[in-house]
Amino acid sequence: MTRSSALLTDRYELTMLTAALRDGTAHRRCVFELFARRLPGGRRFGVVAGIGRFLSLLRDFRFGEDELRFLRDERIVDEPTLAYLANYRFTGNIVGYREGELYFPGSPVLTVDGTFAEAVILETLALSVLNYDSAVATAAARMSIAAGNRPLAEMGSRRTGEQSAVAAARACYIAGFSATSNLEAGRTFGIPTMGTAAHAWTLLHEHEADAFRAQIDALGADTTLLIDTYDIARGVQTAVDVAGASLGGVRIDSGDLPLVAAQVRAQLDSLGATATKITVTSDLDEHAIAALAASPVDSYGVGTSVVTGAGSPTAGMVFKIVAREASNGSWVSVAKKSAAKATTGGRKTAFRTLNDSVATSELIAISPRFESATDAASTYDARALQVNLVSAGEIHPDHEGIRAVAAARAHHVTARAELPLSALALSRSDPALETVYVTLDETSGHQ
Repeated sequence: MTRSSALLTDRYELTMLTAALRDGTAHRRCVFELFARRLPGGRRFGVVAGIGRFLSLLRDFRFGEDELRFLRDERIVDEPTLAYLANYRFTGNIVGYREGELYFPGSPVLTVDGTFAEAVILETLALSVLNYDSAVATAAARMSIAAGNRPLAEMGSRRTGEQSAVAAARACYIAGFSATSNLEAGRTFGIPTMGTAAHAWTLLHEHEADAFRAQIDALGADTTLLIDTYDIARGVQTAVDVAGASLGGVRIDSGDLPLVAAQVRAQLDSLGATATKITVTSDLDEHAIAALAASPVDSYGVGTSVVTGAGSPTAGMVFKIVAREASNGSWVSVAKKSAAKATTGGRKTAFRTLNDSVATSELIAISPRFESATDAASTYDARALQVNLVSAGEIHPDHEGIRAVAAARAHHVTARAELPLSALALSRSDPALETVYVTLDETSGHQ
């Protein structure tokens, strides 16, 4: 039985719904926007991830008997609100950035168009998914840049929640990682899985050689042996003694990695194991990976850092109303004026301007007609960034599942290739692209 996602929300959303049903504003059409005011951690760009997961959760956003009983027993909402929720279905429209796309401050990552009642209660669901997934994807992209052509494996399941682990593996794969240790992520999203043995395997045996021999008997000589349970140099010697020069790989999980990697490479070569690959793990982040660029390392395994956003565990996105239907049926732009938290009202359409295939700005077009300004792409020589995700309540299936993850991964490569070289630096800085707002002429669609 499918588990409802309807209570993955904050109580105040249902409180507002109750009040709106009472005062008659619940069915006013509104436009909500999910965006980030700034990029966390001095990052130069962000990576959108979580769109497909959000859409799948939206499909299951239903208030069944158990959910309604809880709301009634806890007196969270009144009977008219319970009656509304019993028949809740999102019937509006959602457009947004495709997964793998880059975003910048102000980018309208999601635009939700529906009645106040049906849209407002999606706030926490959308933010909880996109804030975490995008934070992980952004960290993963930075690590992918630092790694260059060397493959990265995500192995952080033990450092986050059990469902977050699956989400993190998905986000990492979209942003450039090549594999995950998480089997559920492999099953659900088609991500290649990897993993051989931990230190416990070596410690189980009387001798290190016994552990290596048993692993090779089970997995073949092309397996990767963990060589630092005791002494690394002795571990390398034992690994080659057992497997021969055809040993597939060794993993180093401790020590001064640049120094140790060089020593291990030299020892492997001296023993004739010139084709044996070296994988390093041990609390890597993008800066540690960059520091290993000149080392004889073949691949990386990353855990804690990537699943916690490499110091920025949330993307800092918010969900705000930017336009609403007035009592006379006309549309009005609305915005907060709060200090340091002001918003920009109006329906927005996003484009990335390009010069010789290099991105130059994030162009946000605001239409006074409260419609999508799709004609701005030709006006500004720009690439449109938004796609239809939900139309009249129907989810577009091409944004979910295994094929959607593969498409997001491919799109990320394309989007990242448009960035100027300065955007690839790992140091703290301003966003790589300026966000530029333009208001389109009501009649011509031009500025």
